[in-house]
Amino acid sequence: MKAIICTNYGGPEVLKLVDVPKPTITDTQVLIKVMASAVNSGDVRTRGLVVPGFLRIVMRMVLGFRKPRQPILGVVLSGVIESVGSKVAKWKVGDEVFALTGFRFGGHAEYAVLKENSTMELKPKNASFNEAAAIVFGGATAIYFLEAAGIKSCSQPQILIYGASGAVGTAAVQIAKSHGANVTAVCGEAGVDLVTSLGADSILVYTKDDFTKLPEKFDIVFDAVGKTTKKQCKHLLKEGGVYKTVGGLETAAERVSQLQYLRELYEAGKYRPVIDRIYPLEEMVAAHTYVDSGMKKGNVVIEVGR
Repeated sequence: MKAIICTNYGGPEVLKLVDVPKPTITDTQVLIKVMASAVNSGDVRTRGLVVPGFLRIVMRMVLGFRKPRQPILGVVLSGVIESVGSKVAKWKVGDEVFALTGFRFGGHAEYAVLKENSTMELKPKNASFNEAAAIVFGGATAIYFLEAAGIKSCSQPQILIYGASGAVGTAAVQIAKSHGANVTAVCGEAGVDLVTSLGADSILVYTKDDFTKLPEKFDIVFDAVGKTTKKQCKHLLKEGGVYKTVGGLETAAERVSQLQYLRELYEAGKYRPVIDRIYPLEEMVAAHTYVDSGMKKGNVVIEVGR
């Protein structure tokens, strides 16, 4: 099968298209024909070891010292189950699924293997495979951090989302609105129309407006790109308000319930995955180069299956 492997830590050029053996499964696993994946921050940070200071040592210990020990990156996928192990009861051949693979990676290949109880669900019935792949990472990350900040216990919460036009940010705007929130979004000028279309109530352009000088107070301030600090934002919080960022040591826990919620929202017409560009598997270097540019809005999808 065709796969993209990460040959070393470094720039996009370390990614190579190769032929590798099609994987086999155990009696508790499923084999998925991958139809689509995406290039997300987890892939970029792993490929380039893009973490500050001492965390680089920690990341090398977790991921591999000289290069990723799991060389096929890709933390999300959508596809069709091609075969199931003899002890698998939850899934059957032909099921169309979407999944988070986490540190197992594996989405950037024609086939992937997951355990029966992985973070995987039937994809939304009315979603294409590209759309399903675009839902997963940003949506699950946004759900985790907003729920960790206590959005479920807030009545008509006031929420500020920094980096609202990225994969996590566009998801966070929609997830927050599904909880009845009033959303103030901070993004670049190129993202204003997009974020407006997703339901943001007010928008600040970070190159023109200093969001830290807002007179309003918020129940939640969520940095969806990891470029602010709690010190910068704490005066924006109401008493008991919570600041969360994707840029700290806290990592989003992956849960099947997140995918179930995203599927329900999508099937109800209350969630729109934002796809900026679509690349074939063979153009993975170009996809990573575009993500590295910092210009993407929403998701960069990798079309694998034909």
